Amino acid sequence: ATPRLQYLLEPLHAVVHTWRGATATLPCVLRALPRGYRVRWSKVEAASYGERVIVVTNGLAHKSYGPLGPRARLRQSHRFDASLTIADVALEDEGRYRCQLLNGLEDESVSLMLHLEGVVFPYQTSTGRYQFNYHEAKRACEQQDSRLATYQQLYRAWTEGLDWCNAGWVLDGTVHYPVINAREPCGGRALLPGLRTYGARDKQRDRFDAFCFTSALNGHVYFLRGQLSFEEAARACRSRGAALAKVGQLYSAWKFSRLDRCDGGWLADGSVRYPIATPRPRCGGLPQPGVRSFGFPNKGLRTYGTYCFAGT
Repeated sequence: ATPRLQYLLEPLHAVVHTWRGATATLPCVLRALPRGYRVRWSKVEAASYGERVIVVTNGLAHKSYGPLGPRARLRQSHRFDASLTIADVALEDEGRYRCQLLNGLEDESVSLMLHLEGVVFPYQTSTGRYQFNYHEAKRACEQQDSRLATYQQLYRAWTEGLDWCNAGWVLDGTVHYPVINAREPCGGRALLPGLRTYGARDKQRDRFDAFCFTSALNGHVYFLRGQLSFEEAARACRSRGAALAKVGQLYSAWKFSRLDRCDGGWLADGSVRYPIATPRPRCGGLPQPGVRSFGFPNKGLRTYGTYCFAGT
């Protein structure tokens, strides 16, 4: 049985919802102040199953640790308040946090989840499916303004309609693929819809696609019409003080700004895609909203427009 909390108040809500770039506060309030106490905030790392200390306080002074330390502070709205405030929330900040009261033999803690609103998307290279080992998949997502999705993020995306037949890495080193409509190439028609799993795989040797996660943008994505090659598209964005949009940035604009274009446009990785918020005839032919892909055409083709990203 979970020990009864003596000094810490149980939080009213165990999940705090936020988005990239926002300021989020994880509540931790004491009902009384024991002698000689300390409060330690740490983040539980999904990939390593360890904990990373963020800040330690004794109520009078505090010390910050690690890469999250410079963006983290104690709220301290009153003397019983040990809540943690994180500024400029980043993609890697999502996860489980622990507020632990260190008081000799009477240590106790509360656990909270920081949840970023965002979108999961499958990603593969221009050379085809199943080209990434785990480390390459992680880098590929980061290069597209995203990060490897957690299992929980992928599961949530499946419940929201993500249906993809290719298996991909997630952050903890396991491999999965989400199926809504059972079909022969996806395990057969007899299986129920679900998040199929290959379990933990060899991070160096085994190769799959990647499932990436991104959240709100610090900037905006816009479309430039024209019949441009890849190099011409890049120059067109640069001439306006912008850059070719990354795949994660296009997904974010589709998700959060409802960017809706029926025009294929170049992206920074050499792919051509377009975002559909309102499905309609002669615009991809699919009934669901989403980001459609033309794959990776020859970069010399002067056939497409371009999607540019301008930061704020």
